[in-house]
Amino acid sequence: MAAPEQTREAQEERAVGCYVYGILPGDVEVSPDARGLRDGGVDLVRHGRIAALVSEIRVGTPIGRPEDLTAHQRLLDDAAVEVPVLPLRFGAVLTSREAVEEELLAANHDRFLAALDEMEGRVEYVLKGRYEERAVLREIMAEVPEAGRLREEIRDRPEELTRDARIRLGETINQAISAKREADTQRAVEALSGHAVATVLREPTHREDAVQAAFLVETAQRQRFEKAVEELAQEWQGRVGLRRLGPMAPYDFVVTPRPGG
Repeated sequence: MAAPEQTREAQEERAVGCYVYGILPGDVEVSPDARGLRDGGVDLVRHGRIAALVSEIRVGTPIGRPEDLTAHQRLLDDAAVEVPVLPLRFGAVLTSREAVEEELLAANHDRFLAALDEMEGRVEYVLKGRYEERAVLREIMAEVPEAGRLREEIRDRPEELTRDARIRLGETINQAISAKREADTQRAVEALSGHAVATVLREPTHREDAVQAAFLVETAQRQRFEKAVEELAQEWQGRVGLRRLGPMAPYDFVVTPRPGG
């Protein structure tokens, strides 16, 4: 006779839950070719005028690999080009399809429906810019006298004799980069916000980040927005390396409740 622990483990291995990617209008259909986590198939759980995009997943399956996040985002981003999407946070799992319908969809139906209406015909783009190190240092040395003076003070001198000056130079450069980031972020928003309905500024993730911002863009404005990004990239050529991500699901513009919360 199997031990209770072994029986429980066997039941958990057989138990299947529902991984939820996001919320869509209830009248959409999922392509048979659509793939989710671990290359699994995807389906819809419907309630009223909304639906949840889901996959079956074994209870206890560890979720968190980079490829899992990539699959989650890719599925939502592909859908967002065609229909409004409300992304759920990565890792949302409910116990069953019934739980998805009752605890998530029925409990939030009107709220989700209003948010889908607001996102109709809109997608997100993310702009990431990072300073070219040599170029930004040249600017700082030319524009900040204190930085130039400190650089000359430590030039060709042993590190142990110039430690304080090196610390002050690092602080001066960091302050100058922060000021440039603020000004360049404002420049990017001015250049692009005319083609967007909303903007969210993101916190920098690297000392040399020039800009990190998300833009909610009407489908009819996509080409104009992308052209404006290209023009900004040309303006900053050799100074800031720009990356445009999207179109994607509106991660920065939608707040959805945690399932079961």
